Amino acid sequence: MKALEIQATADTPKVILDKDKNYFEISGLSLPEDAIEFYKPIMAWLEDYADDPNSDTVFNLKLEYFNTASSKQIIQLLLFLEKLNSKTNVKIRWHYKDIDEDMHDLGEEYSEIIKVNFDLVEYT
Repeated sequence: MKALEIQATADTPKVILDKDKNYFEISGLSLPEDAIEFYKPIMAWLEDYADDPNSDTVFNLKLEYFNTASSKQIIQLLLFLEKLNSKTNVKIRWHYKDIDEDMHDLGEEYSEIIKVNFDLVEYT
């Protein structure tokens, strides 16, 4: 399966979805004008991945900030990962800066909603 790599811009996050390397990450800022359109290829890739997932899937979310439209897409992504957990051992790693209480609190909220292994990872 071909990896999906999207380079970060001023308004969109960096995306690396690589089944062969077992590496899955979305990082940076997520402020696209059309969040549905930006996240569409990510969701399509994950749907293909769900047909034959790795035995373990650790998904890293290292977002510094995201807008409301992106938050709706991120929730859809998390719900998809929750569903995928029936086929693979999913772990979500929610990275947040040590000084960013809002991102920490969001991670805690999502961890209560999404029923998979969910780690909050602090970094400086």
